[in-house]
Amino acid sequence: MRNLTVICFILAFFSHPKIVNAQVTFAKPRLGDFVNACASNDFNTYNVDVTFTSESSLTDSNRFIIELSDPTGSFSNPETVFISQPGALSGSPLRLTFQLPEDAAGEAYRIRVRTTSPAATSPRSDSFAGYFRIQNSPFTINGLEQNAVFCSGGSFLLTIDNPGEASTISPLQFPNLTFRWFRQTSETTSVFVSSGNSLAVTEPGTYFAETDYGSCSATSDSSSNRVTVTEIASGMSSATINSSLGNPYCAADGPTILSTTAGSDYQWFKDGVIIQGATSQELEVNELGVFSVNVEFQGCSASASIDLINTSFTAELDVDTENPIDIGTDDTLDVSVIHTAISPEFEWRLNDVIIPDATDSSLAITEGGTYTVIITETVDCVASQTFTFTVTEPFPNVPVIPNFVTPNGDTDNQNWIIPREFVSGTNTRVMIISSQGKVVLDTEDYQNTWPTAQNEIPNITSVYYYIIKKQNQSPINGSITVVR
Repeated sequence: MRNLTVICFILAFFSHPKIVNAQVTFAKPRLGDFVNACASNDFNTYNVDVTFTSESSLTDSNRFIIELSDPTGSFSNPETVFISQPGALSGSPLRLTFQLPEDAAGEAYRIRVRTTSPAATSPRSDSFAGYFRIQNSPFTINGLEQNAVFCSGGSFLLTIDNPGEASTISPLQFPNLTFRWFRQTSETTSVFVSSGNSLAVTEPGTYFAETDYGSCSATSDSSSNRVTVTEIASGMSSATINSSLGNPYCAADGPTILSTTAGSDYQWFKDGVIIQGATSQELEVNELGVFSVNVEFQGCSASASIDLINTSFTAELDVDTENPIDIGTDDTLDVSVIHTAISPEFEWRLNDVIIPDATDSSLAITEGGTYTVIITETVDCVASQTFTFTVTEPFPNVPVIPNFVTPNGDTDNQNWIIPREFVSGTNTRVMIISSQGKVVLDTEDYQNTWPTAQNEIPNITSVYYYIIKKQNQSPINGSITVVR
């Protein structure tokens, strides 16, 4: 009986010779040249290095298979991401290549490798983040409007545009994507606010959204434009107006589109006059003027304005806005317009009256008053610019302090005119005192105008006393005889 048992064992052993050579043992697969798998339509190739023993046991029908876990690292229902041709691979070590599926999104993926003949399975690899960035380009929020407003105590809803602008692909077209919203804290930093397809803003700031690709978000281009959200109380001027052709703009290019901050109701005005029927967020115009808009925000309102200028050239005056000259002398003020206008025309005015024959870019002025010059470009982009300046006579430079005035209604010696070194702008204190000791003038801004009215002095000849005190100098005293 014993001999029979031994014979049966020997027969059984030799009838299954492959059992001895069929064992394949894998080392843990090593991730090739990546830490995280951040795939996109432009790149989706990842390597894994595999080492195993008993190469000779592999049959001609053997296939190598790479399996991908679920996002948590579980292989309860793995996905095959690579399978080799039968017998095509045999030597150890091997570098195998796989691709992420388009629905990959998680932080703890793992891979493992199997053989089919003989059947063997490797240990799990280290974990890695894996995301297929199916939408990997900029997208728009808030209709690409840069500004938004909400009323105090309320909120403003920011949403991802679907579809986006003509040049963008809205990420909402891919239902499996999720989003994160951020508020800027500086030019280069931001803080996470919330997740979701939209954001109800209750705090002023600049906001944007990103497609949530986890650890792969930092290298993703799937982010939105920035929107600055302002909180207002009713009546505050927090709305804005943008011109599609800029400002200044050339009317020869056609009308420009004025657009304001998004609200619930709108009313546009031109030069303060209501524009009938202009009750939309946008207004098409092709004329100059100050355009303004009132915007309602379901609980509060705001306004904005823009001074629309139609010009394509630069111009400036070579004088100040206020210019003194000694009128009645040979003193002359030469004024020129420096410009880049093509074939310009010039119109000069004095006190809003056209100056005859003044049609050049310069003018020699000998008379005081308010001057205006209008320069008009007559070809290409027809446009005009206006400049205004004044010419005044400075304080006369009398040689000595006078000791009498005659305010009798004629044009001679009506006021007490003192040297320029003591008048307004010289940091000098001027006091005038009556013979009774009453201070009738005390100023550091003397304008050479005393007495300013007939009733300031009696109808008889009177004597007054003055004290002129210039900073860091001894006072100057004297008398003034006023002759009526």
